[in-house]
Amino acid sequence: MEKSKLLKSLRFRIIMLLILVSSIPCFVVKQVIIGAYEDRSVAWRTAEIQEQCTILSHHLATSDYLNNPISGEVDAELSMLSNIYNGRALIIDEEYKVVKDTFGSDEGKTIIAPDVITCFAGSGTSYYDDEARYLDITTPILETEGDTTTVKGVILVSVSTEIIYETMDVMGQNANMIIWALWLMILFIGSFITNQMMKPLERIAKGMEEVTEGYDSNNLHVDTYAETQNISEAFNKMLGRMKILDDSRQEFVSNVSHELKTPLTSMKVLADSLLMQDDVPAELYKEFMEDIAEEIERENKIINDLLSLVKMDKKSSDLNIKAENINELVERILKRLRPIAAQQNVEVLFESFRPVVAEVDEVKFTLAITNLVENAIKYNREEGSVHVSLNADHKYFYVKVADTGIGIPQEDLDHIFERFYRVDKSHSREIGGTGLGLAIARNAVIMHRGAVKVYSEEGVGTTFTVRIPLNYIA
Repeated sequence: MEKSKLLKSLRFRIIMLLILVSSIPCFVVKQVIIGAYEDRSVAWRTAEIQEQCTILSHHLATSDYLNNPISGEVDAELSMLSNIYNGRALIIDEEYKVVKDTFGSDEGKTIIAPDVITCFAGSGTSYYDDEARYLDITTPILETEGDTTTVKGVILVSVSTEIIYETMDVMGQNANMIIWALWLMILFIGSFITNQMMKPLERIAKGMEEVTEGYDSNNLHVDTYAETQNISEAFNKMLGRMKILDDSRQEFVSNVSHELKTPLTSMKVLADSLLMQDDVPAELYKEFMEDIAEEIERENKIINDLLSLVKMDKKSSDLNIKAENINELVERILKRLRPIAAQQNVEVLFESFRPVVAEVDEVKFTLAITNLVENAIKYNREEGSVHVSLNADHKYFYVKVADTGIGIPQEDLDHIFERFYRVDKSHSREIGGTGLGLAIARNAVIMHRGAVKVYSEEGVGTTFTVRIPLNYIA
């Protein structure tokens, strides 16, 4: 577990990245330098040996060594050449026979090799075998008579390049020592740098941990880097949102307690009033029982609305999505609500611009539109109207509910979808309701991946616009 945690550590990965980034150029430079040294050394040795062979070829030509291979001076030069370069020298005549071999093993033998043939054509050759670690050089032995120059023989020298490889090995070992030293230095410096880099992140982590443990943490202000500043701002926004949600939760619990307690208190007062009187007139008894029945109905409506909200709050809530004729569905909703509107002398109008078929959950969509239209009726004025319209484009359909009611103050528009929020609490009590209708409507629309907007002017009226996709997006 600790090993896995170490491998996932940002500090460890930064150090490893620094080592990797520095190692690649080091190894590349090492190979380039060693390769350049090898090429340079082979070229230098080739040129040096070719110069010695050129001088030797003049001595061979002037001493007629090819026809009479007995010359102490030439033999000494050949032996010196072989010893100095740790190699072997062969003198080959024009019949491709070995006249002289410093090793003494191939004298009298015939050698027909590509380099020898090329050299007899008049140009010296060199061949380097880096695997076998040897260098072959051929130099023509020229004889000049008047204006004519002919090749009478070839000097073939094979020398070992082992000393070059030994030097390359030493260079490689020294380079590796430098790389190891560099790694240690990077490890030390990288640890120091990453520790400094991690401090802002550690401060952020500590602040988050304090919030997780329940401490009342202040806002983070870690602006060491642009990234930590962005994280701090995002965290502060999240913290502010959490505080708002916590306050909203506390207010919601308080409102639920109050809303549920109010009808119970009224019922208790009415029941105590009846119990305190011995002979209660039938008319009074009936009036009190009707009031108690109304309070029970009010309590029941609050509980039902709360249950509706709880069901919609569940993210795993299943929607019964089917293709529905929205025109007919809205007509059925308005048909049920027109009697309520008639009691308040409010006219309900429906305008459809085109036939609309969309994928919705009939129950939840009905709940949303019903609450919006009910609100428009409740908060309307005498002889007012509610205008419901339906329209659609290629992607969405739109339901607009506009009333001629009392309107909503601008300062309250941002809160009307909150649970139990009432613009005019005294007026709302008289009208009735639980203060949950708009919250239920908004949740139902959101479950359909839609949106709801509100426009209002006090004394003029309010308009709610619902936008829902024609095809449900899972």
